[in-house]
Amino acid sequence: MFFLQRAFTFSRDLMMKNKLLTFWQDEEGATAIEYGLIAGLISVAILLTLTSVGDKLVLIFQAISAALVVPAAGG
Repeated sequence: MFFLQRAFTFSRDLMMKNKLLTFWQDEEGATAIEYGLIAGLISVAILLTLTSVGDKLVLIFQAISAALVVPAAGG
């Protein structure tokens, strides 16, 4: 009886070890996480660039607005 129980425990331990090794060697999840991090960094870079460009556009339109001459009334 003890021998059968020990053999069952060994078999179960071996199956668990194989599952853990398979999980440890699987790189699909790691690749997805890496792609997610890259996409996140790209989106942050885009936001920073667009914010900078937007601020420069505001300055350009303010300069154009200040340079426009308002016609004299009653002309």
